[in-house]
Amino acid sequence: MWNSPAEFFAMGGYALYVWCSFGVGLLVLTLDTLAVRARHQSIIKRLRREAVADQFDQEVRK
Repeated sequence: MWNSPAEFFAMGGYALYVWCSFGVGLLVLTLDTLAVRARHQSIIKRLRREAVADQFDQEVRK
């Protein structure tokens, strides 16, 4: 379909739309991955704090 790399990257005159769409898609996937990772780490920290608090409560009750 394309006779040269320049024609491929021009995308028949729709390059701005096509490449911006790919860029936005990649950005959304990256941000989603980072958000999930941050949420996971937050949950792990909270669970560790709760476990320490529970252990402290059990020691105090003894």
